[in-house]
Amino acid sequence: MDDNGVTVVLDNGAYTAKLGLASQDDPQVSLNCIMKAKAERRRAFIGNQIDECRDASGLFYILCFQKGYLLNWDIQKTVWDYFFSNEGSGISLEDRNILVTEPQLNFTSIQETMVEILFEEYHCSGIHKTTTAELAAYNYCADSGEETSMQALNCIVVDVGYSFTHVVPFVRGKRVLKGIRRIEVGGKALTNHMKEIISYRHINLMDESYVVNQIKEDVCFVSQNFADDMRVHTDAKKRSEIAVEYMLPDFTTVKRGYIRKSPSKTGGGEEEEDCDQQSMRLCNERFTVPELLFNPSDVGIQQVGIPEAVIDALKDCPPYAHHELLRNILVIGGSSLFPGFVPRLKSEIRSLAPDDLEVSLIFPDDPITYGWYGGKEMASSDGFRETLFTRDEYEENGYTASNGR
Repeated sequence: MDDNGVTVVLDNGAYTAKLGLASQDDPQVSLNCIMKAKAERRRAFIGNQIDECRDASGLFYILCFQKGYLLNWDIQKTVWDYFFSNEGSGISLEDRNILVTEPQLNFTSIQETMVEILFEEYHCSGIHKTTTAELAAYNYCADSGEETSMQALNCIVVDVGYSFTHVVPFVRGKRVLKGIRRIEVGGKALTNHMKEIISYRHINLMDESYVVNQIKEDVCFVSQNFADDMRVHTDAKKRSEIAVEYMLPDFTTVKRGYIRKSPSKTGGGEEEEDCDQQSMRLCNERFTVPELLFNPSDVGIQQVGIPEAVIDALKDCPPYAHHELLRNILVIGGSSLFPGFVPRLKSEIRSLAPDDLEVSLIFPDDPITYGWYGGKEMASSDGFRETLFTRDEYEENGYTASNGR
């Protein structure tokens, strides 16, 4: 069902872009950057073309976003050209409406450039700009069994993204702008911190962002009791529970690294196969890296962690909404996928919140694409077309006619 009346939904994240038509069941998730590999210098890999790369060692990322904002427009244009080609998604933007996301509190100059490119280069017929947090809140409304309308929704969206973590309160369906909190820790900072630790203690992987990102996804977890887990240095039993041996990829037979099972758990046959591979023993790196989400000051970032930011955001929300806000904390974003993240966040918010208020967290099955599904619902809703900034308005009055839409 690829008719021209269907809106394109693009959740344009700093690390991955989620793209699809509002009529499709699921989005296509692609890396939102260009990558170059040492082994294939002549070719640039765009989005999911990286799967075709034979040797991903020394992979170099050219990102569209810098410090959480879309600044490298030449790169973004190249990536979008690929997304909207037959080789990418097969979706054309010509004479279609598009719902596209942008960062919280985005700069006007960046908004203006985005609108200009979408109208002038891709010839869209209408644009609706929003944020991933608003789409997630919309999806949460659509998902809730009760007949909760968006106008009655009170919730807090915690978006643990690539560049930043945002805490966004909604009261009666509207963002409380003065209540938005930003913590400058996300997936990118965690990967960079892990690169430094591994390079100092084990093997120099400072040029291996792609590999270290996979290591982070494979081995890291959020500690429920940080002081207790740090006993790995003095307690052999504790160390044996946490320490793992990670086999690094060689990009000939092994494309992705993995945790080596202990000989007692395997028959011992794998041990001989593994002996030619490079490995490293990871211990407290597994939980000290995600700990930055709760204590950014560990690496000199003078900011509070996520639980404190949530409680601080409440101060700028009307007191009558506090009860419902704490009962509806929606957690999204790829960096929330660490095992133990949600229980730790809940216990810390509970300890900081007033005793008479209930604390409840909602964690969707796929926190990465959750916002896109909200966009799909919004684009299919009755009043969506009235919110569009049309090409006719743009051609007549320029970006100023958008009036913040």
